[in-house]
Amino acid sequence: MSKQSPDKGALSKRHCLPCEGGTEPLNTAQIQALIKKIASRWRVMGGNTLVAEFDFNDYYQTTAFINAVVWLAHREDHHPDIAFAYKQATIRYTTHAIDGLSENDFICAAKIDALID
Repeated sequence: MSKQSPDKGALSKRHCLPCEGGTEPLNTAQIQALIKKIASRWRVMGGNTLVAEFDFNDYYQTTAFINAVVWLAHREDHHPDIAFAYKQATIRYTTHAIDGLSENDFICAAKIDALID
């Protein structure tokens, strides 16, 4: 289990809002505030991508997790890049319309954490 913030539950209960071009990506201070609200497995790469790796016991658990992430992505209309192998999955979020991170990325990360925790 990963350490989580008390605010995490609130973030996971929110829903993504449409993000159009012209919207500013989150700045460093906003990113640092939001990353504290999700599990410690998540990290920011390159200033514009939120990434987490997940380990499982077998292929079935891995694919079940991937299917759940796909379902969440469809419901929120915010889609990650997903890579997976037999016992491992990597989820990467960025908001392509703004070429950076938005609150939507952190909302989806918190929802994914809720699947695991």
